[in-house]
Order: sequence, then structure tokens, then C-alpha cells
Amino acid sequence: MSTPTGPAPGLPVRMPRPRQSGRHRRPDTVAAPQGAPTLVLAVPGTPGPAVRALADELASITRSELPGLEAAAAYLDGDDQEYPTVGGAVARAAALRDERHELAKAAGREVAEPEGPAAVVVPLLAAADAALITRIREAVAGSGAQAEVTDVLGPHPLLAEALHVRLSEAGLARADRARLFTVATAADGIILASVGGKEAVQTAGITGMLLAARLAVPVMAAALDEEGAVAAVAQQLRDAGSAQLSLAPYAVGPELPEGLLDAAVKEADCASAEPLGAYPAIGKLVLARYVAATGVVPQTQESPAP
Repeated sequence: MSTPTGPAPGLPVRMPRPRQSGRHRRPDTVAAPQGAPTLVLAVPGTPGPAVRALADELASITRSELPGLEAAAAYLDGDDQEYPTVGGAVARAAALRDERHELAKAAGREVAEPEGPAAVVVPLLAAADAALITRIREAVAGSGAQAEVTDVLGPHPLLAEALHVRLSEAGLARADRARLFTVATAADGIILASVGGKEAVQTAGITGMLLAARLAVPVMAAALDEEGAVAAVAQQLRDAGSAQLSLAPYAVGPELPEGLLDAAVKEADCASAEPLGAYPAIGKLVLARYVAATGVVPQTQESPAP
């Protein structure tokens, strides 16, 4: 029998583990709050196995960063069978939220009526593309469900980091150490190529300034989808003294029309890095856009003891 001062002698008791203090204290984990909107990753371009693998990897990164988050990839040109459409994914998110609410009420729990967006749609775009954003908004409106569309991923310092990594992987820049800003590079001029028109070039240009600071070489943005733009920028860099150019796609990948990047590389007569792809920072940026749009405050949970 327990006493006011503790358990009776001989009875085992599990005491709470004291939290470790100081610099070596185990960090707490965070999780998405119950009822948080679904994150829908809106993927442009023609869907296919490679695009789906990329999108699923990015959605997986967001879930690993925020456990409990409902995250799914949807495709602007999907068929709602093999490749879910953006509108279909939003509608399913709303239906799932309503279903969970009804089940909670049937179980006798006191639950508030669902409020706010059922989904937050994050465009998988590094740069603004007015035509694609309009299509995403139209797909969301056609779903008949309440959802919010966030800003595109850029400009952001994490994109400059991702671009640097892709250039270094292609042997066009040396990876920096300890985040140094004076880094020797194999290229002495970078063409930052985007799609989406003038607005996309402006977005790319801001990130380009961050990339230039990392590499200590000139970086100029150009539109892949504007005839002659890449060649004109390449000539400007050469006229300014750059002898060895490289092209860095300011794009995740699916938004690039087939053959456009190869044509630009030939036009500029230079080497090229790969698109940003499923670099981990891209997944973190997707989650950052979601959190900024929803104001969701992750719930803190103490990490389990080893």
C-alpha cells in the first residue's frame, strides 16, 4: 500500500526519468498537431516513374521532419488513377478530415467542427511561373474544398546551397568547408537558368546573388524558355572576362520541358549541373512553406530514453 510520501516498501515503482541538462541533453521531438491540414505537393510537368519517385521522396522528407503530418504528392497533369491530380488530392484531404470528425463524434468525443483549409498546396517550383500557378489555383478551386496555395520555394538561401551542391557534384565547383564564402570553383561564370518568364528570372536572380557569394564568381539569371536568352547571358559573362562557364538549372526538374535544358547547354556552349531534384533542403523548404501558410505550431514530445 502506498503512503503519502511514496510507495510501500517492497513494491516496484517506475519513477520519471530526470531530463538531462546542459549541452548534451537529448533533444525533444516535434510532431504535427492533431487536425493539421494535409500538405499537398503540387508537381508540374508530365508525370512518370522518375517524377513520381522524386515527388514521393520530397513528401517523405516532409513527413520525417514533422512526424504525424499528412503529406501527399499530386500532379498538375495527373489522371487521378495512377497519378493523383491536385484537385483530387485536395478533395480527398477534405473528405478524410470530415470522416475523422464524424468518427470522433460517433465515439462520444467532444470535438470542434473542422475549421480552416483542409489542405495546403505547395507548388513544386523554385521560381515563380504565373501560368503554372494559375493552373494550380484553378485545380484547387475546382476541387470544391477549402485549401490554401503557398508561395513557390524561392528565393531562399537553401536553394543557393542546393545549387552549389549540384555544381560540385558535376565537378563545376568545389564543395565548401565550414560554410566558407570564398570557394575556388572550376567555372568562373554561372548561368542560372529558369523557366517561367521574367518573374522567374527575377526570383532566380535573388538566389543567384547568394550563390555568387558562396562561389565568389559572377552569376547571372537567364530564361530557358525565352529564345536566345541563355546565349545572350553567356556572351555577357564572356565579355566581362569569364572564360569557363557552367549552367545551373534553377529548377527542381519536373517543370522543365523535355529537351529544353540540353538545347540551352548547346546554345551557351558550356557544361551543366543537374536540376535540384530531391535534395533534402528542397523537402525542408516545402515544409517551411506549409508551416508559414498554416501557422501550425509543432507539438513538442520528449524523445524516448535510450
